[in-house]
Amino acid sequence: MSEWAPKRFWTKAEVTEVPGGHSVELDGRPVRTPAKAALVLPSRDMAAAVAEEWQAQGDKIDPMTMPVTRSANAAIDKVAHQHAEVADMLADYGDSDLLCYRAESPQELVEREAAAWDPYLDWAAETLGARLEPRQGLMHQPQDAEAMARLRAPVHAMSDFELAAFHDLVSLTGSLVLGFAATHRARDPEEIWQASRVDELWQEELWGEDEEGTALAKRKRDAFLHACRFHSLARS
Repeated sequence: MSEWAPKRFWTKAEVTEVPGGHSVELDGRPVRTPAKAALVLPSRDMAAAVAEEWQAQGDKIDPMTMPVTRSANAAIDKVAHQHAEVADMLADYGDSDLLCYRAESPQELVEREAAAWDPYLDWAAETLGARLEPRQGLMHQPQDAEAMARLRAPVHAMSDFELAAFHDLVSLTGSLVLGFAATHRARDPEEIWQASRVDELWQEELWGEDEEGTALAKRKRDAFLHACRFHSLARS
């Protein structure tokens, strides 16, 4: 039995101006979120990206081919209703940031981590005013409370749409600092993503690639790059 999918019912998707931003209409009918909220987007560029996704649909609607629409829905239906909780959860990553937990051996991996991650910690100290300190081993050691407060404030200041993107940037990398680096365009998104995979790439060199693991890594990379784009659209 074939899986049911909603059928296309419109001819043209168009961007419209609405109070508070922009939206998309399908043959004059406004698009709404799954929770039936108005789809009010923060920029014309984001609305154009959403309209393009709807226009590109075939006879049946495939939400998996509509990443900007799905992220916008998440910002409106989910993040907007629990903004403070989401911001706190993401800010807490800083206290156990991927970049701060270093291998004790072998020396080559220790050096790789330092070469890849120290520049981002230096960047955070200079740009964000917060110095996070690396530790060797896996035992949790709290970071400086003042540094954590300085990182927490800009997370709470993000819009719902920015925070939706930031959620994926941080959770996919395991790093609050790398999430900030992505939103500040501190490095190329691909370079930032590769920095989050130093340990995984080391394991692949030792034991070879695992087909399932490689496929998962690609899906995560694609999601990270999409989150970078969505954040950019939110601020355009």
